[in-house]
Amino acid sequence: MAEYEACILGLRLAVDMRVQEVLVLGDSDLLVHQIQGEWETRDLKLIPYLQYLQDLCQRFRSVEFRHIPRIHNEVADALATLASMLYHPDKAYIDPLNIQVAISMLTDLCQRFKSVEFRHIPGIYNEVADALATLASMLRHPDKAYIDPLHIQQLRSSIASTFYANVGIEEDEIFVSDGAKSDISRLQVLFGSNVTMAVQDPSYPAYVDSSVIMGQTGQFQKDVEKYGSIAYMRCTPENGFFPDLSSVPRTDIIFFCSPNNPTGAAASREQLTKLVHFAKNNGSILVYDSAYAMYICDDSPKSIFEIPGAKEVAIEVSSFSKYAGFTGVRLGWTAIPKALLYSDGFPVAKDFNRIVCTSFNGASNIAQAGGLACLSPDGFKAMKNVVSFYKENTEIIMETFKSLGYKVYGGKNAPYVWVHFPGRSSWEVFSEILEKTHVVTTPGSGFGPGGEGFVRVSAFGHRDNVVEASRRFKELYK
Repeated sequence: MAEYEACILGLRLAVDMRVQEVLVLGDSDLLVHQIQGEWETRDLKLIPYLQYLQDLCQRFRSVEFRHIPRIHNEVADALATLASMLYHPDKAYIDPLNIQVAISMLTDLCQRFKSVEFRHIPGIYNEVADALATLASMLRHPDKAYIDPLHIQQLRSSIASTFYANVGIEEDEIFVSDGAKSDISRLQVLFGSNVTMAVQDPSYPAYVDSSVIMGQTGQFQKDVEKYGSIAYMRCTPENGFFPDLSSVPRTDIIFFCSPNNPTGAAASREQLTKLVHFAKNNGSILVYDSAYAMYICDDSPKSIFEIPGAKEVAIEVSSFSKYAGFTGVRLGWTAIPKALLYSDGFPVAKDFNRIVCTSFNGASNIAQAGGLACLSPDGFKAMKNVVSFYKENTEIIMETFKSLGYKVYGGKNAPYVWVHFPGRSSWEVFSEILEKTHVVTTPGSGFGPGGEGFVRVSAFGHRDNVVEASRRFKELYK
């Protein structure tokens, strides 16, 4: 029935578009032969679908059905199938079409169980999944498989107008990519091995690890759990998770994430103004990671470019992963202002463009189509709903640990809860939770020496799982 439903959906779309002549390409031998009257339809459940399809065909001047061997269609089919999995669960994949067979079958099946429960799982609207699936299906045509420059231009324009309209970042200052993590490594290639860098402590490990890979660091110093030649900017509850810049040495590059992963802390406007001035006075480039900006609910800046002078010192990386569930789809961007120049006056963006064009063929057409749909009015509303859902999860986790007497941080402006276990090793706590509750957290020391004594608890998960995990935490630490 799935093949019939897909065919019906496609033809209905063609009717709505006032198409007169249609060529239907499909890998279902059964459907093609049945609609052409070459095979008898014996399955009673398929007869209503066949009749409906035949009626639809009468609405066109001509309709031709042509069979494609599945082996020639499997790549596009796989991509389209994966894309369709992003459908918002409370939206129907296909209208009822006056066909009651599927509904009656579902009713009959439900009666065969002792109990059946249907639950809503948050996701993104059909518009996004439709865009992904449509581009995936185009891979049936080899000439459509190359990156479409028009999509890149449209996506750049949408990113600029959606996230940077009030700060003056233009579309030609946006580099579309396969995610913030990938761009962090490309930026490291841009910077080279003969630079020094500073990083929040604790912070996302990719900053330090990419520096190690590039050969920017010294040896790992096991006694202090640090790499040589990196300035670790300590961020603690005592300093509001913002470093004392007066104690930070001058470095060529500064990595800064706000809201921060793992602490969940969002830097204030005053703090970021100090950071921009610090970078400018030291001739440093600030790489600002805003991957969690949509989680900010107070007046903390969502972009570093809200700060005066930031265009002269900062690069911003961001991603669709935490807003639209694109962690597997892979889509992000980097903003490099024209005003960001090396000491000799050469634009940083021109060098990065060379790096990108040499090492990267661009984000896939499929991912870009999904990104454009995310930035449509309905898509952006859906992303906000996803963020709100995970923030509700965060509140559940925070209240759980507060009720147990633990100090917790983050949560307000980020999907992470930073829980303090004083006097204990973060790996010890991680192991205890894993072994006794079967819940996975992240040991704080994995984010740097400043994370020792903490664990990070993520809000990314189904509501039932978060509630159950919280129940188990209470059982363990009551």
